[in-house]
Amino acid sequence: MSFIQGLKCRECSRTYPAKPLATCEECWAPLEVVYDYEALARTLKREEVAAREGNMWRYRELLPLNSPPAVGEHTGFTPLVPAPKLAEALGVRELHIKNDTVNYPTLSFKDRVVAVALSKAREFGFDTVGCSSTGNLGNSVAAQAAAGGFKSFIFVPADIEPEKILGTQIYGAELVKVDGNYDQVNRLCSEISQKYNWGIVNVNLRSYYSEGSKTLGYEVGEQLGWRLPQNIVIPMAGGSLITKVQKAFTELQTLGWVDPVPTRFYGAQATGCSPITTAVKKGVCDIEPQKPNTLAKSLAIGNPADGYYAAKTILDSGGWGEDASDDEIVAGIKLLATTEGIFGETAGGVTVAVARKLIEQGRIDREESLVLAITGNGLKTVAALAATAVKSVTIRPKLNDFEETVMKNREAVSV
Repeated sequence: MSFIQGLKCRECSRTYPAKPLATCEECWAPLEVVYDYEALARTLKREEVAAREGNMWRYRELLPLNSPPAVGEHTGFTPLVPAPKLAEALGVRELHIKNDTVNYPTLSFKDRVVAVALSKAREFGFDTVGCSSTGNLGNSVAAQAAAGGFKSFIFVPADIEPEKILGTQIYGAELVKVDGNYDQVNRLCSEISQKYNWGIVNVNLRSYYSEGSKTLGYEVGEQLGWRLPQNIVIPMAGGSLITKVQKAFTELQTLGWVDPVPTRFYGAQATGCSPITTAVKKGVCDIEPQKPNTLAKSLAIGNPADGYYAAKTILDSGGWGEDASDDEIVAGIKLLATTEGIFGETAGGVTVAVARKLIEQGRIDREESLVLAITGNGLKTVAALAATAVKSVTIRPKLNDFEETVMKNREAVSV
């Protein structure tokens, strides 16, 4: 049963039927999917959800589909991991990692949004899909398009990580590298969507695509024992994820599934591309575009589509925004790996580094519960660590070589 009522403008509140639309024809503001929450509250109980299969579709009534999903059957319900060693390193009492580095099928949270977008594309009758991407989204669209029998076109900045280019091409997608930054790539995709009858997931399907991010928020609430964290740190590129997790938390409260505990939202960006956190630090929501210059390519969006709403989410919650330098990003990746055995990509390094800063600044209370969203796998951005890799030695297969070369060195270091 579908509870979707249609689309509604975030600014002027004009309503639209559930069609492949992303912006209001009246004021050009983005459109939001709306649901019949009264009917949902009467019909759906959290005990029923908790008994379902462990994937994102356990929350299907809260997603914008009118038919069973076309792709992503095994996507979502990734672990919420207690992180005591990282908590000790950061000096906080209660810390959990929402670990989307193991999401299906391409090891990032983008698998959630793509599963919704391509399922909606099938409902709309599109046979070709595409996206503009800084890497993870392209990987996921290519993989799930292959599984769903769609033709796919992936448009990326020419300088994204080689690992992510390979991670797109392997699925048979048509990869188009563009000599420009993400914002220029996205403008090209907007023009393409107007000429070709294709489902561009972050253009004409964006209203539905972004709803997939809510499932990360639902899972956090359920996996904490149907309670909300007091603080959550989320990396930001286009800014959609943080707004949708906030929407998910609000929906859980509206349905009466969790107590109405306020959560403070903290946005994390790279110093070399921080238009949203820069606005937050000024206490405003209006975004001044920036030219990206950071090794965190997946966050390198200088003119974020949901930047205004991301900043508003943060400020309204009493949270804050902070950024991390390239060196701090690498240190964050290593800290997460050496304490909890989780290898996050550069966006994960941003999240950890920013969390450390916010705790040291006193903006996050050390005694309150904290969740960090780690949104992608480190195997996607290994080049970012190449310059800092620890050098290893090669020995002959002899015990004497091992003791003379390896053990003596360890003893010398420990003295």
